[in-house]
Amino acid sequence: MDAIFWNDSHREAFTAVPAKVRRKESSSDGVKPAEKMKKQASNAGEDRAMLLGFTMMGLSVLMFFLLGITILKPFMLSVWNEESNCTIIQADIMEDWVDCSFTCGVDCHGQSKYPCLQVLVNVSNSGQSAVLHYNEEAVQVNPKCFYIPRCQRDKNDLLDGVMNIKEYFDRKNDTPFLCFHRPESKPEDVIFIKKYDRSVVFHCLFWPSLMLLGGALIVGMVKLTQHLSLLCKVYCSASKEELGSVASRPDSQQSKTKKEDKCLRWRLNSQSMSNAPFN
Repeated sequence: MDAIFWNDSHREAFTAVPAKVRRKESSSDGVKPAEKMKKQASNAGEDRAMLLGFTMMGLSVLMFFLLGITILKPFMLSVWNEESNCTIIQADIMEDWVDCSFTCGVDCHGQSKYPCLQVLVNVSNSGQSAVLHYNEEAVQVNPKCFYIPRCQRDKNDLLDGVMNIKEYFDRKNDTPFLCFHRPESKPEDVIFIKKYDRSVVFHCLFWPSLMLLGGALIVGMVKLTQHLSLLCKVYCSASKEELGSVASRPDSQQSKTKKEDKCLRWRLNSQSMSNAPFN
């Protein structure tokens, strides 16, 4: 009976120790679910940040393309580049009104007339008189009038708007102001403002550039974070290998085996003492 109980207890002790060792190995080698979820969340956040950065960069390039065609190209090809000072000579409303057409709905069209305001100025650079226009488009549409008002059915509203502009120029009778002209091709015409000046071009280029810089900064920060995390993993793995090499030395293994032998002997003695009354 003693031999049977001793053999049974001996087998139980030898089978119990590897089970605990296996549980420790599985718990130490396996990755915790919380760490897996954290890693997946970080990867999803990095992917979204990268997508946001590349989207911002793509939209900025598209804005550069559209604004370059619609604004930057006319600004670069503009021929009204020479600045001068102009002084009002006279501002009169011509007797002959100009025909125009208006729309008041989907199937509603009509004909009307608008008053033509003619403004004569003296150009300081050339010393000659010229006709003042609002911008480049006014020169092409009607070279005799200052600007082209929006065509309306009510002629009184059109006349009131033109009279307000005439009073403005009458108050600036002797005050010089900035104007733009083309002395080589059209010395008889000057414009009051340019449709696309430097401030408009600056704002059109500033916001796409800011968006492009922001997208590149987001992508760069994500790449830097990934690089730092990779360096951290390499450092942690190297430190674990160093600890493993220290733990695998002979003296540490001997001390570990001695502890396991003592634990096994204590278990065997305790089990044999508990089974002693059955002898």
